[in-house]
Amino acid sequence: MLSAHALVASIPSPSFNVFHLGWLTLRMYGLCIALGVVAAVTISSKRWERRGGNPDDIGTLAIWTVPAGVVGARMYHVATDWKTYRHDWLEAFNITNGGLGIPGGILLGVLVGLVVARRKNLPALILLDVVAPAIPVAQAIGRLGNWFNQELFGRPTTLPWGLKVDADKAAAVGYGPGHLFHPTFLYEALWNLALAGLLLALDRRKKLRPGELFTLYVLGYAIGRLWVEELRIDHASLLLGIRVNIWMSVIAAVAAAIVFLRNRRRPAPEPLIIGVDADGRTVIGPQDETADADADADADGDADAAGEGDGGDDDDEPSVGV
Repeated sequence: MLSAHALVASIPSPSFNVFHLGWLTLRMYGLCIALGVVAAVTISSKRWERRGGNPDDIGTLAIWTVPAGVVGARMYHVATDWKTYRHDWLEAFNITNGGLGIPGGILLGVLVGLVVARRKNLPALILLDVVAPAIPVAQAIGRLGNWFNQELFGRPTTLPWGLKVDADKAAAVGYGPGHLFHPTFLYEALWNLALAGLLLALDRRKKLRPGELFTLYVLGYAIGRLWVEELRIDHASLLLGIRVNIWMSVIAAVAAAIVFLRNRRRPAPEPLIIGVDADGRTVIGPQDETADADADADADGDADAAGEGDGGDDDDEPSVGV
């Protein structure tokens, strides 16, 4: 049992997870996810605009990638925790009470994003780098939804930042009243914010190749998820006695590290110039070709100016016939 001091120093859980606004009822879980999406789109739009692209491109991508991410996240959750729904498969379609697996959301969201980027003739790898720091920010905000739902917390702890949950929530994982638990939602949120800051710092150095920043995001998130997942005590599917999400974190981390190291061994690609044409469409081109075109234009301008000057002198000189 915990002392009175420990209980006072603990992190309380919200007493509600539904917000009523007149006739409108909002679940805090969904609201946190929505706020995370807004933050990610805003950050990505500004980053894309600073690179020379049209910020509206990010909104266009979000129209497709966000729903795909939600579907992928739900599919992943149901696939890895199918026993929860074996007696009521219709409940698998109900996401109002939580149940979104981030790995599945990232995977399907990225795949759909790549298809849309290809159709829009946008540089997919550069766009992945643009959204890389924005995704963990969205995840950090979305994790607050787990706090409101009092779910996915870790094992008991006596640390002063232990999480206090309702008795029924503790009983659901086999513990009686008077226990505090690791606030794994907070651990993951702070890890994601730190990861976003690190990615921004690396991006400012301008030494990474297209696609590498996103690869580092996958690596960083997988490592963070690995140790956070190890703390959790909620019911989860196991593979060889180990939580499935731990296996997925290991696989994702190893795969990201291999992709990053292999990419570093390849010749660096030509830098691209990104801009917006008169119709508001994002256009891209190799930096060297753009520079050559500018040089040719300058040379033509100098030649024209020289030609005009020579023409004036020729008028004063006698013509010579051959």
